[in-house]
Amino acid sequence: MATQGGHANKTGNVLERTVVGTITAHGFEDVMYSEYEKHPENYGDELLLKHVPYTTLYKGRGFTEFLLLSEKFNLRIRIECKWQTTAGSVDEKLPHTYLNCIEGAEEDEVIILIDGPGFREGALNWLREAAGERRYIPDTMPRKNISIMSVTEFMVWTNKVFR
Repeated sequence: MATQGGHANKTGNVLERTVVGTITAHGFEDVMYSEYEKHPENYGDELLLKHVPYTTLYKGRGFTEFLLLSEKFNLRIRIECKWQTTAGSVDEKLPHTYLNCIEGAEEDEVIILIDGPGFREGALNWLREAAGERRYIPDTMPRKNISIMSVTEFMVWTNKVFR
């Protein structure tokens, strides 16, 4: 019998594999950040880096799932994935995730990819409203943009951007 945490990891991995498949279908190479960091000269200019570090709200080391780098499309976008299949505590972490993206992600563009049927009523609305209103983003960060997308919205976005 799988534990609830084990099931969450498994379904979260499906979301991450969906991102990799979607981006690599557009000609990007997926690479672990730790490998890229050692030898960036071994890689091209169209990359999806995986397991990318950042400094958390608490000044510790955290990791987001992806950093999308494209010279061709002039992109540098951090991608954070959150999947919730059943009721649980992930939706309670959404404000923390959002604030980490503001304060910890050095990139101006961040996508929080969020999907699954288990989010509490109001959680996704709060996150979408906060991002849409630029809530808590200081005036000193005028270029910071946080987008909230479902898997479908992400696929539509990639198809528009990478024509």
